[in-house]
Amino acid sequence: MTDGRPRIGVIGAGAVGCYVGGRLAAGAVADVTLVGRQWLADAVVDHGMTLRELDHDDFVAAKDIRFGVDMQALSSCDVVLCCVKSGDTANTAAQLAGILRPGAIVVSLQNGLRNGDTLRVHLPQNPVVDAIVDFNVIMRDHAVFQRTTSGPLTVETKSEPQHQVWVDALRAAGLEVVEVDAIEAEQWTKLLVNLNNAINALAGVPTREMILCRPYRSVVAMLLDEGLDVLEEAGVRTAKFRGVPLRVMSFILKLPTPIVRLVIAAQLRMDPEARTSMAQDLERRRLTEVDFLNGEIVSLAESNSRDAPLNRRIVELIHEAERAGEGSPNLDAKALLQRIRPQQAPAVTDG
Repeated sequence: MTDGRPRIGVIGAGAVGCYVGGRLAAGAVADVTLVGRQWLADAVVDHGMTLRELDHDDFVAAKDIRFGVDMQALSSCDVVLCCVKSGDTANTAAQLAGILRPGAIVVSLQNGLRNGDTLRVHLPQNPVVDAIVDFNVIMRDHAVFQRTTSGPLTVETKSEPQHQVWVDALRAAGLEVVEVDAIEAEQWTKLLVNLNNAINALAGVPTREMILCRPYRSVVAMLLDEGLDVLEEAGVRTAKFRGVPLRVMSFILKLPTPIVRLVIAAQLRMDPEARTSMAQDLERRRLTEVDFLNGEIVSLAESNSRDAPLNRRIVELIHEAERAGEGSPNLDAKALLQRIRPQQAPAVTDG
């Protein structure tokens, strides 16, 4: 603790990590250290950090936050928020094992299901907490981190007093935090919702535009239905998403656009420029997390001797785009339907 404040670090400080770390620094509720890429560290030194909310901006001066590229900077932290891509978790955890002090808490703010378990394998002396980021952040030039959707941080409940300190800090920083006793069902729900990330990446359009296009929604609903079928056959339980059962969500996605527009307005605040993290990864020519999202559905299906052909095809299309290295292929809805179901592409019109 520093001056009574927890020392909170962020490893893999990108869009989400910088936003959450920036909120903690802006509220002066924690002593914050960010560790990420050199170009981003340079941008923060040059410009400070702008945290763009849905209705206002906050600013963190460079002097009020530490941003480095060496994990050693996290050695004195009480809590470390892990925000690296899922494919980097094992390597990151192995390095942190020689840096973090025993007892330092590690919180996984990552997509996918298995990051917490991977962290526990490599960090046996550190309590690991699973959490879910239920909002979207995009990174703009000059160290601007723009939150583009509403939603909470969902955190696995822990009874030990040291855990409440960092949860309280997040709340004091203005972040909504929901604590749940059993997070696995919530993680599966977030994964199913995130199946749309790949569609957004392949379409190359803002998330809101995608959701308000009925043909795109039909593809998202197909992936969701297939995922739910796979989970039900495997006996995996899911939670509601913002109070809505996922089967009901799939039904809503298939409704005419004017109805969907009303539902979105009631359930979710969304910036018109919002894009998923996978779309941002393709645009930056980085490997995506598709294997840890749609690929997880494929793997679960295979473990039960069945197939998930739609999600499997989406994984293939994303990998094709990664190898091409040209950003999004900008597939319109008709082209996308033809790619995933060439013999059975339904004629879905907008409206």
